[in-house]
Amino acid sequence: MNRTDRLYAMVEELRAVSPRPRSARWLAGRFEVSVRTVERDISALQQSGTPVYAEPGRTGGYCLDRSHTLPPVNFTAAEAVAMALALHRLDGTPFHGPASTALRKLVVAMPPADAAAARALAGRIHLVGGGPTTTVPRVVADALEVRRVLRIRYEDRGGAPSVREIEPLAFLGTPTSWYLVAYCRLRRSVRAFRTDRIASVTVTAEVPPPRTLEPDDLDIPDHVVHSLTLS
Repeated sequence: MNRTDRLYAMVEELRAVSPRPRSARWLAGRFEVSVRTVERDISALQQSGTPVYAEPGRTGGYCLDRSHTLPPVNFTAAEAVAMALALHRLDGTPFHGPASTALRKLVVAMPPADAAAARALAGRIHLVGGGPTTTVPRVVADALEVRRVLRIRYEDRGGAPSVREIEPLAFLGTPTSWYLVAYCRLRRSVRAFRTDRIASVTVTAEVPPPRTLEPDDLDIPDHVVHSLTLS
């Protein structure tokens, strides 16, 4: 069994017995690997967002929090690959990291045979080119959720630097770049900051006052801007 298949199988084993724990020694025997390998696998799962936690004590071990996992999903191989392709298009966006963990969670929730078929099909899909090649710094990507005033060092299109305190309001995506839309205290107005021109970011302790982004703030025709929905 290769490591990828073992990780999926380990999650399924922990889900099947949850909330009871499985010890590292028991898992090592089940998957015919060393205890150290099990510990590395558990660490990899935790880093990918899988809600596995350690329960201390003589009868403790590793548990899966079923309330934060998906039940088995009946995606076909083609549906899973379609999801992977859609999420791949998020490379270079503020949501690249969450997209990767979301995809892993979906595949882990598939029956093993379906997941194997999906991986085989995905291996036959080849991509050339794509969207923006720059990545968005994690602290910028989290700006809307953190809800703090940011102090940034920004370079304009001519390379001139400035230091600004901004209040994040929204993200704006174009075919070539991503922008953090924020109220700029230096300019005392709403501005759009291209994420690859943000040279450094400091998260302050200050919570910004409530502000509403008005359509006119973006200075873009209404028919050009489309808000993301979950439906």
